[in-house]
Amino acid sequence: MGFSKEHKSKTGGLTQKGRDYFKKKEGSNLKAPVKEGKNPRRVSFAARFAGMSGPMKKENGEPTRLALALKKWGFGSKEAAAKFARNNKKS
Repeated sequence: MGFSKEHKSKTGGLTQKGRDYFKKKEGSNLKAPVKEGKNPRRVSFAARFAGMSGPMKKENGEPTRLALALKKWGFGSKEAAAKFARNNKKS
């Protein structure tokens, strides 16, 4: 799965053009991030991304794609995403 620069948002995640590209190419139905609330997609995202390995900042101090994605979904850190997922997952 290759990404071109036009499909990646500079603020994290995919652009609308990128979501449209993957819908056409792979039949994916990708949706934009949910920035607040207890939406099940947001809880699922938080649970997945809280467990991702890797740094939040590059060596030059810029945020990594992981940090940008978390921010786009309304989380400041992996720990914040993990806490949100724990508190809002269905039993």
